[in-house]
Amino acid sequence: MIRGSTELVAIVGSPIVQVKSPDNFNAWFAAQGKDLAMLPIDLRADALDAFVLALRGWQNIRGVVVTVPHKQAFASRIDELSPRARLLGAVNVIRREADGRLIGDHVDGDGFIGAARQNGFEAAGKRAVVIGAGGVGSAIAYTLCQEGVTHLTLSDVSPQRLGALLDALASAFPAVTFSTDLQTLAETDLLANATPIGMGGTGELPLPQALLDSLPASAHVADVVTSPEITPLLAFAQARGCSIQTGPQMARAEAGPLGHFMGVTPLQL
Repeated sequence: MIRGSTELVAIVGSPIVQVKSPDNFNAWFAAQGKDLAMLPIDLRADALDAFVLALRGWQNIRGVVVTVPHKQAFASRIDELSPRARLLGAVNVIRREADGRLIGDHVDGDGFIGAARQNGFEAAGKRAVVIGAGGVGSAIAYTLCQEGVTHLTLSDVSPQRLGALLDALASAFPAVTFSTDLQTLAETDLLANATPIGMGGTGELPLPQALLDSLPASAHVADVVTSPEITPLLAFAQARGCSIQTGPQMARAEAGPLGHFMGVTPLQL
């Protein structure tokens, strides 16, 4: 029940129907007896400036989770960024201060690593491949470097976006070997799809089948897509004998870091 006394958080993106955060947050708020609620907001890109202005004066909202395609756009419109959000040029969570100032961070990588650990995967000393250099892919790449991967191969449809991310990561993590060479997956320990490919039952794979056929059964395969839960990539990985990590698992693992930054949950739910 939302009342006049209820404090709000929101999740903003477009489309928004696929997101799992309202389910996760509202279930936790209800179980804890909190007078809090999360609202999903499907926001057009041409309304971003007006929304940010409204957010500054929206006194019963604690913060906003930001999802595709707005992560980069919000980063240039708010007052302060965490060091990692500044390096990545994107945010996925904003906290509204009492005076209306907006502070942003990017915790997608925390959710990804949390879900990976729950599935028995540790990044330190491993070789990883991340498909997608957008908001979620860049955050996952950053956190994998932070967690100690030795080799990181990145791929993206935009050479400019890929180049910018590689430059930023190479500067921040000189001990990591970076590559864009995707001729084989034979030595891959982790393959992560951080693109929308596979969403909505399209049957698409993020990499050519011939390349996926070189993936070892010992690899851990993750997908950020939340619907369907078992994407075509994860179905392939399961059939190959790989361990898998779903988008909803990442969303659940990320709820704590998101809520903690906004000041509405503990770090671990």
